[in-house]
Amino acid sequence: MYLSIVGLLVGAVFFAFSLTPSLLPRPFLIQGVISGVSFAAGYGLGVAGVWLWKYLELPTPSKRTVRIVQVVAGLLCVLITFSFIWQAAEWQNSIRALMGIEKLAGVQPVLSGVIAAGVFVLILGLARLFQWVFRTLATRLHRHVPHRISQIISITAAVLLFWTVINGVLVNSALRVLDRSFQQLDALIDADLPHPVHAWQTGSEESLIDWKDLGRQGRSFVAGGPTAEELSDFFATPVPPPIRVYVGLNSADTPEQRARLALEELKRAGGFERSILLLVTPTGTGWVDPSSQNTVEYLHRGDIATVVAQYSYLNSPLTLLTDQGYGAENARALFTKIYDHWRTLPPESRPRLFLRGLSLGSLNSDLSFDLFDIIDDPFHGALWSGPPFRNETWRRATAERDPGSPAWLPEFRGGSVVRFMNQEHRLDHGKEEWGPFRIAFLQYASDPITFFSPESAWKEPEWMREPRGPDVSPDLRWFPIVTMLQLAADMMVGTAPKGFGHEYAPSDYIHAWLALTEPEGWSESELERLHALFD
Repeated sequence: MYLSIVGLLVGAVFFAFSLTPSLLPRPFLIQGVISGVSFAAGYGLGVAGVWLWKYLELPTPSKRTVRIVQVVAGLLCVLITFSFIWQAAEWQNSIRALMGIEKLAGVQPVLSGVIAAGVFVLILGLARLFQWVFRTLATRLHRHVPHRISQIISITAAVLLFWTVINGVLVNSALRVLDRSFQQLDALIDADLPHPVHAWQTGSEESLIDWKDLGRQGRSFVAGGPTAEELSDFFATPVPPPIRVYVGLNSADTPEQRARLALEELKRAGGFERSILLLVTPTGTGWVDPSSQNTVEYLHRGDIATVVAQYSYLNSPLTLLTDQGYGAENARALFTKIYDHWRTLPPESRPRLFLRGLSLGSLNSDLSFDLFDIIDDPFHGALWSGPPFRNETWRRATAERDPGSPAWLPEFRGGSVVRFMNQEHRLDHGKEEWGPFRIAFLQYASDPITFFSPESAWKEPEWMREPRGPDVSPDLRWFPIVTMLQLAADMMVGTAPKGFGHEYAPSDYIHAWLALTEPEGWSESELERLHALFD
């Protein structure tokens, strides 16, 4: 099997670059896949470069010169590859040390290399198959049409054929299997979950929503959280139970019907009689982060109501692939119903209204309202954690940040409306006074869902420049194409302990809710007890 020497040389360099650290630690299996794809990308660039050189009829060096250059370049690439493999474990452990997790064994980079070779051979085989299909079609068509026309038709047909097979057959079949699996998982009822018995609880006998229709995440949300007894024990005084309203995907057929059902259930449960009303947009599966929800219910001593509507049972990446607009449609329908009723209530007695979303939930929460629709009677604020890189409000605030503030912790127009925080910097660092309408972003510099960008394939991201975030490895470097592949893998399959990556810690939510909603009556000793409870 003929292999391009130039392609192998460029591929080896890309392989070496792929071993450098990114935002999150990687298991050897994921590292092997990334390295194999990187090698294939480098090989493809090398082959394309040789083709372009010949196509432009540029001067070709002598055979002796070519051999010398190949030997020198080959030795250099071997040295670079083995040098990078030697340091790979140390680089990965630099991230693990930052996050306080167990270090890698030294043999794992070698296993990654074996997996990378297999991935490269697979991709190369697919490329050779595409080339064979293209050439076969071109040869047969050339008997009837001019050479270049036959090539254009053949490459178009080959692309359509491969796209149909890969996207129309393989991807769709995989998505159907995953869809059925997630649907069955969503329907499972955990026998350990207590069935709601109080009239005000969603899923109870008096509820407008059936317990079975809540879905797995809805039942977990309704049955979870602090009880009135737990809150009363913590505060040593009677406090009301938090109200949690959840509408499952199977509770109604359309987003409008689910939104109407959520409003009626919220009114039935007395949600508008609480001092705080929280409108949460969940992640793709319908999951609501307990670290965020439980902390705010403690901070407001149970005097809070939360309403959630599920829009999918797939996880967030699959939801983005299959139902990109459906989550936003669902979020808009719920916001419109809740907000329209809320604004009819007397301002002096209605609850303060806040929005909340994590990850894909924050993206859809941001899309749930139009500023021009609320400007004459705005809600009070929003807390969005781990905002995806597609979040428009986040993108604009980051791009137009005040001079001198880093991309991983921007300051935007003095902080009068929008503020950012992470593990070390809280929401009290604004130069301007925070107004009555507040938007808060909680983000970690090591969160790839926030800091992934397709542009990182050809341009160094601004968040990589000094000074860097406290949880980003100092060994991280930018490489064309490879960095984008690393960040994409971090975003899709990366994991991290609480307080890093996309795992937001309860202590940070406590600080965020304190600054955003300003609950009254908290002493320093009580806050220390609250942190200790969740830690």
